[in-house]
Amino acid sequence: MKIYSVFDKEFAPYGKILENYDTTKLLEVLKEKTPLHQGVVYEPSVDFLEELEIAKIIADNVFGGMPIQMGYCNGFNQQLNCLEYHRDSEINFGTKDFILLLAKEEEIDNGKLDTKRVKAFHCPGGVLAEVYATTLHYAPCCTAENEGFQVLVVLPKGTNTEKPEITAYNFEDSLLWARNKWLLAHAESNEAKQGAYVGLVGDNIDLSKESK
Repeated sequence: MKIYSVFDKEFAPYGKILENYDTTKLLEVLKEKTPLHQGVVYEPSVDFLEELEIAKIIADNVFGGMPIQMGYCNGFNQQLNCLEYHRDSEINFGTKDFILLLAKEEEIDNGKLDTKRVKAFHCPGGVLAEVYATTLHYAPCCTAENEGFQVLVVLPKGTNTEKPEITAYNFEDSLLWARNKWLLAHAESNEAKQGAYVGLVGDNIDLSKESK
C-alpha cells in the first residue's frame, strides 16, 4: 500500500496542515502526561490538555469560537477496522510520526465502502493536521509494529460521548454510533461484534502485512 505524506498534494481532498501555531507546551504535556498502553485507548476530553493556552487558540482560530474538547488517542495499532465521520473537522497532532487511513464520505456507495478506496497518509510528529468533516477516518496507525503513538484529538465539545436516543428515519441514522459519530465497521472488527453496521467491504487493511 502506498503511503503518502500529509504534505503531498494527494492529502488536499482529505485535510490540511495548520501552520504557525506554537505547539511546544502541547507536545511536552501530551508526551509526558498521556499514557501509552497496548491496544488503543481514547479519551475524548482531558482537563490538563484543555487548560493549555493553545486550547483557546484552537477553539477561537480553528473552530471559529465554537466550544471544543481536547483528548487523546494512544496505543499500538496497524489495522483499519472501522471508518467514522463527524459533522465537522477533527484536529490531530502526534508526539511522533503516525499514519492515518482515510477515505471520502462520497465514496460510500449503497451503504458500503470498498477498502480499496482507502489511502494512507504519514503525519510527522509535531504537525497539526486538520481532517475534514467529509473525510472518513479512525484510530491512527503506528509507523512500525513496535512504535506506539500518542495523538491529540480535538473535536467539538461532546463528540464521541454517549449516543443520543433517536428514531432512525433514514439509512444514515442507523450509522450513528455515538454523539456526532457515524460509523462503518469491517466484519472483522470488535465494533461489528458489538453491533456496529458492517459497511466496509474488502480486506481489513493491516499495515504490518502490507509492509512485508
